[in-house]
Amino acid sequence: MASRLQSHQLPSGLYVSGKLEQPKETRPPTMAARAMPYTGGDIKKSGELGRMFDISFADPTSFHGGGAARPPPTRVHSSSASSSNPNNGHGRSGSQSGPVRKSSGPLSQLQPTGLITSGPLNSSGQIGSGSRRSGPLDHHQTSNLRPSTKPKYGSAVTVLNSDPVRVGLKVPKALVWAVVVVAVTALLIGTFLAVAVKKPLIIVAIAAAIVPAAVVFVWNCVWRRRGLLGFIKNYPNAVLRGAIDGQFIKVTGVVTCGSTPLESSYQKIPRCVYVSTELYEYKGCSWGSRHAERYVSDFYISDFQSGLRALVKAGYGSKVSPFVVPETVANVTVQTKDLSPSFLQWLADRSLSNDSRAMRLKEGYIKEGSTVSVMGMVRRHDNVLMIIPPAESVATGCKWWRCLFPAYVEGLIITCDENQNADVIPV
Repeated sequence: MASRLQSHQLPSGLYVSGKLEQPKETRPPTMAARAMPYTGGDIKKSGELGRMFDISFADPTSFHGGGAARPPPTRVHSSSASSSNPNNGHGRSGSQSGPVRKSSGPLSQLQPTGLITSGPLNSSGQIGSGSRRSGPLDHHQTSNLRPSTKPKYGSAVTVLNSDPVRVGLKVPKALVWAVVVVAVTALLIGTFLAVAVKKPLIIVAIAAAIVPAAVVFVWNCVWRRRGLLGFIKNYPNAVLRGAIDGQFIKVTGVVTCGSTPLESSYQKIPRCVYVSTELYEYKGCSWGSRHAERYVSDFYISDFQSGLRALVKAGYGSKVSPFVVPETVANVTVQTKDLSPSFLQWLADRSLSNDSRAMRLKEGYIKEGSTVSVMGMVRRHDNVLMIIPPAESVATGCKWWRCLFPAYVEGLIITCDENQNADVIPV
């Protein structure tokens, strides 16, 4: 016998199968929405806001000056607040259950304006995990934050030696050694004969033969640089339009910077193709070099005769012999007590002491628009006219009327006869 099916009637009058479900009891939400009261800057009226950030508060009358001593401020901890609050994280049900996120650390005391800040401007305390300091910096911090005056260039700039121009004598070493041996032998023999024969005229005759040779040698050591400059000045200028590949030429014209312009380290002269800064120190009876910086990069030169422009390959480690006369930009004597800040900064960037010594700073440069002369080898590549360092050294030849032996110099020769203070041609 089949069991009787249960059914019930809906409010609309329709009969359906199944048991009548009991209506579920609706419960009000656990957390009631309350409007946030206006605090007006008073921490006591902020409710859970002050307790959530763990802010210590005092009597609001303590913000005004004068009056009797106030009681010490009390601190309300977030743990006690959470236990006394019925709507805290532990009392929530469902998806809202869980512990309340704690603050990362105590903030400073509430300001009289009611704004929550990280501390006064002159505060140096820690905020969270790091420290921050506002306001003016002290002298040591400002000195450390000054930009360095020491130039930093890449591989496109050639760093020259302390003495890049090395002028040598084109004399065979065998001849030099032969002359030295003959002179020493003649001097020994003459001394022996003068003592044995007792005739000092022999010593006089030998000295008359040796002294002129020594004078000529010293003369060449002193005047070889000036003789080379005379050779460069008198060398004829070539025309770039008719120069062939591999020809050694001299070109005179106006220079323009390449892809890497330079700047002098002390006077901050911009857009230069060559810069040099030398610091000399007085040692005893003469001036000696203490520090030197010389840089040169690729640049362009426009020929005066043809108007063509050629790329001078002076960068990327090329051999260059610049003949540029520097000028004195700073002169420090022993009596000088107050040094200029720029000179002190220049010394500090290079770890040089500024003790009581006589120093002299010289700086030379070739800036854009100057007229220079370049001696090198012509190279044509993909319709680009270049002047590169010659493979062999440049010899001046023997000048007998000046008693000068052949001198030689290596690399590109760059000369600039203009005064550095003179106006240059705008480019």
